[in-house]
Amino acid sequence: MIVVAGEALIDLVPEGTPVAVPGLSPLVPRLGGGPYNTAVALGRLGARTGFCSRVSTDAFGEALLDGLRGAGVDTGLVQRGAEPTTLAVASVAADGSARYGFYAEGTADRLFELPERLPEEARAVAFGTCSLALEPGASAYEALLRREAGRGLLTLLDPNVRPGLIPDADAYRKRFAGWLPYVSLLKLSEEDAAWLGGTPEEWPAAGPAAVVLTRGAAGMTVWTRELSVSVPGVPVRVADTIGAGDTVNAALLHGLAGRDPAALDVAAWTSLLTFAARAAALTCSRPGAEPPYATELA
Repeated sequence: MIVVAGEALIDLVPEGTPVAVPGLSPLVPRLGGGPYNTAVALGRLGARTGFCSRVSTDAFGEALLDGLRGAGVDTGLVQRGAEPTTLAVASVAADGSARYGFYAEGTADRLFELPERLPEEARAVAFGTCSLALEPGASAYEALLRREAGRGLLTLLDPNVRPGLIPDADAYRKRFAGWLPYVSLLKLSEEDAAWLGGTPEEWPAAGPAAVVLTRGAAGMTVWTRELSVSVPGVPVRVADTIGAGDTVNAALLHGLAGRDPAALDVAAWTSLLTFAARAAALTCSRPGAEPPYATELA
């Protein structure tokens, strides 16, 4: 089982032509959150997946759980609370890239508590996005990362930085550096790397067995302590980029299939990154976070 730990929220995405107020389009609610999208993508790829989070008992929370179950994701690790669901208001640029404003004060996912244990069959656990930035839940997720890394599970970290949610940038960067010894696979975008102020090719020395950098349409690159491999992007007509990075996370975890990232050679990394690029391109080809099913990548 692959466990994905982090927030589930509702993306409010512009759709259609502007109405009422010039420059504004109607906002359509879509199921989202980086970890949530990763879990759904893993389920659609056919991986046995569990989601570990705290989800509201409101109507949005029920819809989020229905979406997980519909993708075949186990929800036994999901905590519930009466607090509202986090909302993320997306603005989509002409090139399909998305920016977000968050309504996250007092919401359910911020009150996540460290679970006593993960299932014995868990072999990997993934973290990232808002859940590692917003207290008090962030400390619980960090404790889970350290504990499961200590148990020998493969750990994936996708910081997916949202600067507007981070009150102290320097403190977050220091905290990020402290996570690296506990991370097996670090996946991040060029924008993340620039904001964090690091050099991706040097980060394997800090702990991760591999660092994957996504470059949008230009593809992606991986660095390990022994090699580096790049693959091009897959040309596609972009609807938006919502969920593309989360799909990459899922494709990497699914494609690793229990292998140690440090043990992959150039051919294996080329195949894995190409698979991830194809999956991300399909997500970009349709509005919102709609990752592909295994049959679409066969």
